[in-house]
Amino acid sequence: LHRQLRIYTVDPSVPKLEGAVAVISIPYEPLAPGPVGRLVCVHDYDEECDVRYRPADLDDRRVLIGNGYEPSQSDPRFHQQMVYAVASSVSATFRRALGRQITWRPGCDQLMLRPHAAKMRNAYYDESVGVIDFGYFPASENAPGMLPGGFVFTCLSHDIIAHEVTHAVLDGLRAEFRHPSGPDVVAFHEAFADLVAIFQRFSYRDVVMNAIGRTRGKIEQGGYLTSLAQQFGAASGRCSALRSALGINQETGQPEQYNEHFPPHRLGSVLVAAVFEAFVKIYRRKMERYFRLASNGTGKLPPGEIPHDLQIVLVDGVTKLASEFLSICIRAIDYCPPVGLTFGDYLSALITADVDLVPDDPWDYRGAIIESFRKRNIYPRHAANLTVDSLLWRGSRIDLPAIEELSFANLRFRGDPGCVADDNELRRQADVLGEFITQPAHMTEFGLVFPNDPQLEGDEVLPPRIESVRSARRIGPDGQIVFDLVAEVTQSRKVRPHAGSPGFIYHGGSTIIFDPDGQVRYIVLKSLVGYERLKRRKEFLNGPVGQRFWELSGNVYRQRRNLFNLLHLESEGETCS
Repeated sequence: LHRQLRIYTVDPSVPKLEGAVAVISIPYEPLAPGPVGRLVCVHDYDEECDVRYRPADLDDRRVLIGNGYEPSQSDPRFHQQMVYAVASSVSATFRRALGRQITWRPGCDQLMLRPHAAKMRNAYYDESVGVIDFGYFPASENAPGMLPGGFVFTCLSHDIIAHEVTHAVLDGLRAEFRHPSGPDVVAFHEAFADLVAIFQRFSYRDVVMNAIGRTRGKIEQGGYLTSLAQQFGAASGRCSALRSALGINQETGQPEQYNEHFPPHRLGSVLVAAVFEAFVKIYRRKMERYFRLASNGTGKLPPGEIPHDLQIVLVDGVTKLASEFLSICIRAIDYCPPVGLTFGDYLSALITADVDLVPDDPWDYRGAIIESFRKRNIYPRHAANLTVDSLLWRGSRIDLPAIEELSFANLRFRGDPGCVADDNELRRQADVLGEFITQPAHMTEFGLVFPNDPQLEGDEVLPPRIESVRSARRIGPDGQIVFDLVAEVTQSRKVRPHAGSPGFIYHGGSTIIFDPDGQVRYIVLKSLVGYERLKRRKEFLNGPVGQRFWELSGNVYRQRRNLFNLLHLESEGETCS
């Protein structure tokens, strides 16, 4: 059922006694040398040295019995094992949370991982071909604890691998998120990838145990638990890790506030900090009883090392809670609009997805999430106030009949609702949905417009496009299984150059969630003719962040290539002097 492989839990800079190495279990599959599996293919060609490294054979029985290759910075086969194992683990996490098999970008059956792609201080997902390139580079002369000039391999950083694989998974889930249509869209890609990397690390018990013991249960002071890409940051000449989950403003010492003019990484860190603060708040709430028991009711532990039994209880609690929070964050993607995502939209998606699966909330997860977002001035524009009922997405404003052809009774699965349907069935579902949403009485409900709509002010629109139709099977805390069908529909508007303002492509549409009977439950829409959203888009394109990702060609804005490479080349933070 599972294959056990050794990995670095953080990166090679972590001492062995602090949980540097873990044996993780990933879903078993037969592997060709590379390793090459069903979803992931490792291709280890070094362009800098013009050499193809010997591929790792993880099905060799001598390798299998030893839980893979020995962790090593100098053995390329372990590097290949590392990227495959972490990528498979992240993929499995998404599959469990979403209740279905994941898929990559259209036309990409396998995600290719290149552990030694080039000599560069970077690692990035190339969305045009479905490849993740990991670079390597010599450490700076003043890198603490490192051999000056010694090579740092990004493919050995757990955080970097998990981060880049998350970009690829999210690209498969929401293709339009690769278009930087606003400040929150590109920042969300970075924030979401960081959240997955952070919460994934909490599954490594030795790392968590060490942090719990060192901080006396205060996980927000846990060092490795709250820092991202520690070795990469140090080797690049920074004073600390690349990023932190705490999101504290260095000048004020207070939580960083949302500011749409921030660069993507800094803006994304605000979202990361909001989610992580809610996580810490629930952790304290759940563990408080154990601190009281261990302190004779005072809640204040005596000096010295905390009792070992308490450490075990805290580790069990925080690892389970991190898994729950990661699932909450991932499930919310199905409840996000297909285009023009904002952090406020994601807050509504988090709350709606959680209410759907867990109607009762005795520990007030949702209240903690809302409060931490409010502290950072993150809220949706559509909400009247920051209460759970105001943040929930709504259904249709008109009575819509159930689509019988999209009921689970009439869907044709490949033996399991979690498996992707074949091409013929997907086309049938798209045709049925397309016919339904383009009926004249339904178009507006799904954020779509007809070509001659006067609100377009003479702009051209393309026909609506069904981006995806996917099943979702989720298991609630009381064991109940919830089935849904999640669909995306988009439409493109060609905004004409006007009064000195260049033209650009503008997207609208909606995410539609159906119940098992084919009845519409939620419509999460972004209208093509909303004036305020169109105005914000123009301001973004003309601003410094927008111009990083868009360039003028003639009198029309066109997106620059390699979005994620541009993101990761962004220079933020000071280096150590």
